[in-house]
Amino acid sequence: MRLSPPDPPAGREPRRRFLIVQIDGLSRGMLDRALAGDSMRNTRRLLVTGQLERRELSVGLPTSTPAFQASIMYGVRPDIPGFHFYDKREGVELHFPKRGVAALVEQRIAGQPGILEDGACYGCVFTGGAPESLWTYARLKKITRAGSGLRRTALSLLLIGWVALKCLGLTLVTVAHSVGRIAAALPAGRGQLRRAIEALALDIGVSIWARQLFTLLVSADLYRGVPAVYVNFLDYDVFSHAFGPADRLAFRSLRRVDRSIQQLARIIRRLPDLGYDLYILSDHGQAPTRPFRRLTRGVPVDRVVRDALGVEGDEVKVIAAGPNAFVYFTDQREPLSAAEIESRHPNVLARLSRHPGIGLVLARCGGGPLCWYRGHRVPLDRRPDPAARDPFARRADRGVVVAGLRDLMSMPSTGDIVLYGTGAPGGDVSFIDELGAHAGPSEEELHTFILHPPSVRLPDGPLTHPVELYPHFRAYREAGAEEPTTTRSPACIAR
Repeated sequence: MRLSPPDPPAGREPRRRFLIVQIDGLSRGMLDRALAGDSMRNTRRLLVTGQLERRELSVGLPTSTPAFQASIMYGVRPDIPGFHFYDKREGVELHFPKRGVAALVEQRIAGQPGILEDGACYGCVFTGGAPESLWTYARLKKITRAGSGLRRTALSLLLIGWVALKCLGLTLVTVAHSVGRIAAALPAGRGQLRRAIEALALDIGVSIWARQLFTLLVSADLYRGVPAVYVNFLDYDVFSHAFGPADRLAFRSLRRVDRSIQQLARIIRRLPDLGYDLYILSDHGQAPTRPFRRLTRGVPVDRVVRDALGVEGDEVKVIAAGPNAFVYFTDQREPLSAAEIESRHPNVLARLSRHPGIGLVLARCGGGPLCWYRGHRVPLDRRPDPAARDPFARRADRGVVVAGLRDLMSMPSTGDIVLYGTGAPGGDVSFIDELGAHAGPSEEELHTFILHPPSVRLPDGPLTHPVELYPHFRAYREAGAEEPTTTRSPACIAR
C-alpha cells in the first residue's frame, strides 16, 4: 500500500485536505460536560492550545444522522423526516438499516456533487461521493463496494495484523474486567445482568473492533494524502440509546473516541506538507427518554393511534421511529392537511396530545405547521402568547425550533400526523424501547458543535443548519481543481 501522496503538478501549490471526525449523538451540553471532566482530555488540549476553535451548530429537524449527512454532504434540505418513515407516493417503507434504502435515498438527493469526491468515508449513512468506504449504509446493497476500504487496507498485512492483535488484546482485557461486573450483577436481578452483558457486547463490537478499524483506515488515508475523509465514530450514540446520554458507560465510550482523535491529530501534525485541516463535529444530541410501552403497560403507539382514530386495517399506517411517530392515511398519495384530518376524525389531534406518553402533535396547513400540546393549539406563526401553553415560549432558540418544524412539515414523506414524545408529562418519551433518543426539537437534540482549525473561516453568522457547511467543504475540491495561476493560498481555500 502506498503511504505517500502523489506530488502536485509543477507550478501548483499543494491543495488543502480535510478530515471530518463525527462523534455521533454528542450534544453541545454533553460536550461541555465531557471537556470539563476526564472523558475528552485530548480534545480539550487541542482547544486549549489553540489547535482547534469551537463554533456552535444547530442541526435542524429531524435531529437524525441521515438528514444531517445529506445536508452537509450534498447541500440539500432533504425529504428525510426520520430514520424510519413511509413514502406514500411510492408506497414504500424506508428504514435506513435495511439494504438498499440508503442507496435509494442518496440517488434522490445527490443532485449536486458531494464533498467527498476522490475521498473516503467510514461508518456513515451516505457516501458523499466517496469511492472508498466501509460500513456505509448506502453501500450495504453491494457488499463488495461496502468493504472496498477494508480490501485496500488488507494490502498491508502488517497494519491489518497489528490492529487485529490490538483488538484481540483489548477484547481479552475487557472480557476479564467484565466477568466481575457480570458476577456482581447476578444477585441484582435480570435487569442488571442484561445491562452488564449488553455493555460487554457493545464494548467489544463498537468501542474496540469498529473504532479501532476505522482509526486504522483513516490513519492510512492520511498518510496516502486522500483529499477528503469523513469518519463517524458511533460509540457514544450506541451507548446513549442503550443506557442514556448521561450514563457512565456512554462517557466511558467518549474516552475511547477521544484517544482515536488524539491519534489522528498526531498524524496530521506529522504531515504538515499535506495540509490537512481537522474538524470535529456532531450530527445531533440525545435526550434521556422513557419507553412508551412502560407508560402504557405494553400497549404500542400504533394501538393508541388506531383507538383514537377508531380505525383498523391498512387505511392507516403508523411508523414508530424513536421519539417521533408518523401517522399516514394511505388512501391518498399526497399529504393530508389538519383540516382534512379533523373532518374525518373530529378533535383527534387535541385528543392525541393529551395522552400521557405524547408531548407534541403536528399537522399541516397552508400557512405552515400546526402544533398541539396537552390539548391546546400552540400558535407558532407569531411571538409566544403568555396565555397559551407553548412548550417553546421560554426557549431562546424558539425561532430555530419553529424553522425546523416548518422544514419537517414541508417534507412530502413526513406523516400526515407527527407525534413527538418530546415534552410529554413526566419527561420525554421514545416510541421504541430506548433510554436515549433523538429526532425531536429538544435543546439536547437540536444543538451541537463544530471544532475547526483557527486558520479557516466558517460561514459568518449563527450556524442554524448543516446545509450551511456544504459550500465550505465543497470549496476544498473547487480550490484543488483551479489552474495554477488562480490557486488560493492554503489559509484561504476553506474560507
